[in-house]
Amino acid sequence: MRETESAISTANRRLKELGESRAGIQAELAELESQQQRLTQQTAAQQAQLARLLRRQHRADLGGGAGGGDALQTLLAGRDPNQAARDWHFLALLSQARATLIRDLAAAAAEKQKLADATREKAAEIARIEAGQQEERATLVAKSRERQVVLARISGQIRTQRRQIDTLQRDEQRLGKLIDALAKLAARMPKRKPAAAAPQPRTPTVPPAQPVREADTSGTTGTFASLRGRLSLPLKGTLAGRFGAPRPEGGTWKGLFIRAGEGDEVRAVAAGRVVFADWLRGFGNLLIIDHDDGFLSVYGNNQSLLRQPGDETRRGEVVATVGNSGGNPESGLYFELRHRGQVFDPMKWVAR
Repeated sequence: MRETESAISTANRRLKELGESRAGIQAELAELESQQQRLTQQTAAQQAQLARLLRRQHRADLGGGAGGGDALQTLLAGRDPNQAARDWHFLALLSQARATLIRDLAAAAAEKQKLADATREKAAEIARIEAGQQEERATLVAKSRERQVVLARISGQIRTQRRQIDTLQRDEQRLGKLIDALAKLAARMPKRKPAAAAPQPRTPTVPPAQPVREADTSGTTGTFASLRGRLSLPLKGTLAGRFGAPRPEGGTWKGLFIRAGEGDEVRAVAAGRVVFADWLRGFGNLLIIDHDDGFLSVYGNNQSLLRQPGDETRRGEVVATVGNSGGNPESGLYFELRHRGQVFDPMKWVAR
């Protein structure tokens, strides 16, 4: 968009500059044409004057009548010397005027040719400017169309992103309501007996995300709370979405998205009881484990759910396999930890 709108600005500025140049050159061309017209009139007057001089000189050359002869013979033919001197002076003036007119006519012809050449050059320059204007207008039209296409695409992307954000918010609200209902149900159920952990501790290779607003678990006690700083992630993979980080489709991550291969094993992060194992819009095949004391772990976008509600799980036990259910574009696991319904950053609990 920036490049397109800059190009439109440049094309408009260039069109304005070309228009100003064209106006200036047209004024110069009009002045040249006016000069040519004046010079033509001046040349015509000089030519008429030269013709009159030539006629007068011709009559003077004829001298004393039918006998003819040149002017010198006429002057020396026994006429009055004073009259002869005056006639001789007159002939000299005629000859000088004729020579001057001939020079002026030659200079006028040269100037006229110069003006004609300059006029052709200015006309050619105007033609070049008009071609440039046509090219700039074509560029302007093309860039304007390109801008409309970009605007339409951006508008479409914004509409799509808004729909995605709305969908994401509805999905999160749906999950929140489900977890609230499960928490109320779990509060009425008797506490589990501690289960032995499966011998499969793992240490993640991903750094922690920056802290964001989350549930306060600093004062919690109990079996799950004792795992703070010793928790293992539910599978090995690439941490593609961090808690509190922006999501590509809008909003922020309320948990982790761990990219992994389809069919990879998903393990329970702690002992507990499965309280939900079903498909949920936005999260696909979803598994939720209750760890008592208000703690829940959430596993979404699974390919397969290997445990059912009511099943007891041990720490490190395989409970699902990785997939991309729920419309997720890539294979991986969506993982959340919650305390009393509020999310918190799992990476703060993971063993370093």
